[in-house]
Amino acid sequence: MSQPPPPPNQPPQQPGFGPPQEPSEPQTPPAPATPPTPPAQPPQQPPAGPDLNKAPQPQPGYGYPQAPGTPPPAAPPTPPQGPGYGYPQQQPAGYGYPAQQPGPYGQPGPYGQPQQPGPYGQQPPYGYAQPTVPMQAQAGQPGGGRKVNAQVAIIVSAVVAIALIVGGGVWYANSSGKADDKQTTAEGGDTKGGEGDGKEGGSGDGGATTGEAEEKAPAATGSKVLFQVPSPKVPKGVTTISIAGSWLTDSVYAKSGLSEITGYDRKSGTKKWTLDLPGPVCAATPHVTEDDKTAIVHKPAMPSKTDPQACTEVAVVDLAAGSKVWTKTAKSGTMPVSFNNVTIGGGTVAAGSTSGGAAWDLATGDERWAPKTSDSCYDAGYGGGAKLVAVRKCGSYDQRQLHIQNVDPKTGDVLAEYKMDEGIEYAAVVSTDPLVVAADVGDSAGDGSGISDFFSIDNKTGKLRARLSAPGDEFAARCDAIYKVENCTGVTVGNDRLYIATEEHDSGGDSYSQTNEVVAFDLATGKQTGQRADAGENYEIFPLRMDGPDVIAYKRPPYDKGGQVVSIDGESFKETILMENPSTEAVRDVESRMSPDYSEIQFGQGGLYMSSVYASDFTSREKEYSVIAFGTE
Repeated sequence: MSQPPPPPNQPPQQPGFGPPQEPSEPQTPPAPATPPTPPAQPPQQPPAGPDLNKAPQPQPGYGYPQAPGTPPPAAPPTPPQGPGYGYPQQQPAGYGYPAQQPGPYGQPGPYGQPQQPGPYGQQPPYGYAQPTVPMQAQAGQPGGGRKVNAQVAIIVSAVVAIALIVGGGVWYANSSGKADDKQTTAEGGDTKGGEGDGKEGGSGDGGATTGEAEEKAPAATGSKVLFQVPSPKVPKGVTTISIAGSWLTDSVYAKSGLSEITGYDRKSGTKKWTLDLPGPVCAATPHVTEDDKTAIVHKPAMPSKTDPQACTEVAVVDLAAGSKVWTKTAKSGTMPVSFNNVTIGGGTVAAGSTSGGAAWDLATGDERWAPKTSDSCYDAGYGGGAKLVAVRKCGSYDQRQLHIQNVDPKTGDVLAEYKMDEGIEYAAVVSTDPLVVAADVGDSAGDGSGISDFFSIDNKTGKLRARLSAPGDEFAARCDAIYKVENCTGVTVGNDRLYIATEEHDSGGDSYSQTNEVVAFDLATGKQTGQRADAGENYEIFPLRMDGPDVIAYKRPPYDKGGQVVSIDGESFKETILMENPSTEAVRDVESRMSPDYSEIQFGQGGLYMSSVYASDFTSREKEYSVIAFGTE
């Protein structure tokens, strides 16, 4: 997957998280060792990029061929002991990892393949703490080197994931390691405003396209920093804790903290309300109802070194009032269920786990269904929004079959079902209407993205409409199909098309500059439409969501500029700039740590809100922020 470049004059960092594994029982992390240091030489020219006009390969088999010409590493590195310098603030999965339930069969995750090393100078995934070194623009400075060293990242991430599972989603340290609390506030910016609908969900929250586009370009697109929220300090002895969840309404931007959710005024950042919780938020749905309700999973108490706590509490939150509507739990037999994900669809709140799924009436909290111990299959998770779709797992690990089910949200009855080929262990729901599912077939993506193919499914008949090949070395979307089910980034759905970011590649010429594009696939045929929106030199573009027939996208900037939000016309693919952020060093320093792959990004009504999904005490910086908000006037 593509990663952001390091700021100039800073050393390369250690790699970051990868998707977690699903062990049958808690395991002790392997013995320590130091990961290899990237070679100290300039980057080689990056690849030319994907063929943006080719048709997808029909029904590809297991194991896509890897890109030729890159020699394998001399020897695989051994995993490190635990978090050290530069441990990340967040974890790659958008809405934050909960305390994961161990898998029933002790199966390994699909992301363990050795990968090719990346070029020198890459920046690790979001949230990595770095030395505070001035980011001075340098003439002729190349903007490339964003590709992460996949081999090191995946091996290290496996150890990190196991440690998180052992700790119930929290990594414990032997010492508190408090960070300096000195201020380094990001200030500066320009002006002028826009309008839009803040009700939209987060990345990958696509669906059937209705209505007209609401986000309009303001008279002046330059933004200013509206407010920032400092990262919360984690409890003594706890190094990393989930702060998953952020939502946007017409008047409030709400964000999870260590054991609370706070509603901020969208423009001033003034606290409008705080909802105290007994423990951290493990998982959250991006969906918000018309009357400003959303759903979360949280722990019943704050974790400690001796008791990490499980993610057993499912709650509905009123984002207008700043209050809980109800809280429920479920059991599998006599054991409380620890949920991995939660969503809203058709007036139902549904949560999935390796113990099965449960659902409740959104308004009353009345139970609609619960796990049955007699079931030979279980609902691993659900996709919500326009419809409710279950990802149901059947069979043992080596003979797994996934059933993608459009279910009646009131009864759980299966309305239509598509059975994926055996051997596909995980699938993510990108959209429920039209129904689009992503999967890594045969673990062939090769980049930790969780995607090698998309499946366009008729949600009335359960028949496959088209299969879209999206090799990991060509496309930059990412899904956390292991636990989050509907958490995907770099992709959205609308107009009966799938809009996806390509991988970064050489932008042409003799420079080391890189770029990428957003391209479209027809969900009826599985073929590319030929539409293409370019990021521009040294920018990297990520689709966030639909706005009527148009695509809202964020452009991650070069080291010396601010990011942009653009609207892409659904037919002409003409780009309109809606916002351009300040290029001052202090602002860039905060924005650059909010990677679209591993952070929560909300945009609406001329406001851009970027936030972390993890808080940590592993930092070399004087000040860290969990939220930065930009706005035009």
